[in-house]
Amino acid sequence: MMSLRSLFAAVAAVLLAPVALAEEASSPLPLSTLSAYLNDMRLAQGEFTQISDDGSITTGTLYINRPGRMRFAYDEPEDSVVIAGGNAVAIFDPKSNQGPQTYPLERTPLSLILSENVDLGRADMVVAHDRRGPATVVTAQDPAHPEYGTIELVFTGDPVELRQWVINDDSGSSTTVVLGQLSEPDALPASLFSIQLEQGRREPTR
Repeated sequence: MMSLRSLFAAVAAVLLAPVALAEEASSPLPLSTLSAYLNDMRLAQGEFTQISDDGSITTGTLYINRPGRMRFAYDEPEDSVVIAGGNAVAIFDPKSNQGPQTYPLERTPLSLILSENVDLGRADMVVAHDRRGPATVVTAQDPAHPEYGTIELVFTGDPVELRQWVINDDSGSSTTVVLGQLSEPDALPASLFSIQLEQGRREPTR
């Protein structure tokens, strides 16, 4: 049986295969370039593979509407959804009868890439910035609240693309999200990012 480490390496290799060998340089992409890329990203969607702290692997579709909104729609049989919207993050698990788990968005590392103005050059935000083969890896935190955890962002260049992130949250758990090719839709329905509408949709009819 393939180990988790081997499977992750295989997924990463497939996603990074199109990257030109010429990108292998000694210096990482500048933080200003990466900040500009994230700030230019307003609408995006694409497939993702998630590797959770317990070793479980799930897939689904990611929707981004910056600033402040994101949706992870997990493939069946999961039927789970994670929504960032309205300054909150809600986790909908069909196995739970207690309603969604909800957290303030500002207390999660995702807030760093969903903010109105991403500035990776801000003092004490980036705690690591280096090159790993063809990729630039940036580890960032909230300078005012490092206890909220970190997000490790993996970018490739020419053109700049976000390919992966690892969230290390305040509970000590780690979640890796490997992204497929992100596309830029003309529009995304506001309902995708409404925690209230998702909760209403999942409530049993009487």
